[in-house]
Amino acid sequence: MKKRSLLIAVGVIVFGIIASIALGSQIKKKEIASKRAFPQHTVYQAGTIKPDNLSQEEMDAAVATFYETWKDDYLKQPADKNDEYYIFYNDKGYAEPKNAVTVSEAHGYGMMITAIMAGSQDKQYFDGLYRYYKAHGSDNDPSLMAWQQVKDKSGKIINTPGDADSATDGDMDIAYSLLLAHRQWGSEGEIDYLASAKDILDAIMSNEINRSQSLVKLGDWTEDEDDVYGQSTRSSDLLLNHFKTFEAATGNDEWKGVRDEAYKVIQSIYKEKSGNTGLIPDFIVQSKGEYQPAEAGFLEGENDGNYSWNSSRTPWRYTLDYLLTGDERALPQLKKMNDWIKAETDGNPENIQSGYTLSGKAVEEGNSTSFVAPFMVSAMVDSSNQQWINRLWNRTKQEQDDDDYFANTIKLQTMIVASGNWWAP
Repeated sequence: MKKRSLLIAVGVIVFGIIASIALGSQIKKKEIASKRAFPQHTVYQAGTIKPDNLSQEEMDAAVATFYETWKDDYLKQPADKNDEYYIFYNDKGYAEPKNAVTVSEAHGYGMMITAIMAGSQDKQYFDGLYRYYKAHGSDNDPSLMAWQQVKDKSGKIINTPGDADSATDGDMDIAYSLLLAHRQWGSEGEIDYLASAKDILDAIMSNEINRSQSLVKLGDWTEDEDDVYGQSTRSSDLLLNHFKTFEAATGNDEWKGVRDEAYKVIQSIYKEKSGNTGLIPDFIVQSKGEYQPAEAGFLEGENDGNYSWNSSRTPWRYTLDYLLTGDERALPQLKKMNDWIKAETDGNPENIQSGYTLSGKAVEEGNSTSFVAPFMVSAMVDSSNQQWINRLWNRTKQEQDDDDYFANTIKLQTMIVASGNWWAP
């Protein structure tokens, strides 16, 4: 009888322990549940449009389906690190060196996307991406990410030897993603997202901003005193809405100066250099106190002063601030660009070429999604673009033989925006 009572008592205790563990697990799950999981259906600036040739549910489904495809193709783990993830960017073998696997630009995109989508496994992916970022710091400041990683002969992923400095856009997207993660999952878990965001933002301000001019620099490798690279910028790094978010998160009003200067750069090129197109060049330099397009061969190639693979992202990046905050400073440029590209292509997205001079002459034939998809976002600013944005959505959704990591990652992010599902932290 005593033995039976003892067994019952032990059973009660064991049951209690199991129940406590289960309850604790439920509480933990509740604590880390996504607060703003996809789809969000964000209310953008009044008067803006979305594609209307399909329902909201159909747009959401298209985004969700393509997200699964994107993850299958590009979200990878290092062979020796089962708690890390990275975004594979060399799927077509275009990158140099040939053993390159990723760059901070890709990593920032991946962290923003997983924080925005926030499905059942996306916190795991985000945290793994975060750990990878922390394992691959810049030689100049470990809070920033080294711009590229490669696989060595043993298969281990390392920073590119002799070239482990940073690229500003990747770092800013990582910071923005951490603020998204803070709003999405909170910062009380294993990773303090908010503290980590503030840490990288301090490093960006110290190393990647020319503070005397409030100008976004190319990376932490540039010195403010360098009158060439220290006083130039990449147009696609002028992440207007990021800067407003950074100011709100840190209380540092220097970010307002950075945002104002970015608008000044954009307006200067638009009014003085882009003619009737509204196009922006890949790189912008200062000469005699004025902003102007870089010369050919400035940093990456013959199209450094043209609307090319870097600036192809600007119709998407610049429009976001108007959609989310209503800031109209880039609106005239966006409208002119939309009017020009519609006229240039006779309203057919398949006629968009893969690069133009600022006067509108095609410099590279092709119809890359990298150039098509961002125009879908800029078309959102004006209701007269309704038929145009419908066509752009249809073309963007199409799978193209030459779509690589870059095209598909831009495609996914612009589809999230155009479907009404991007939000600011």
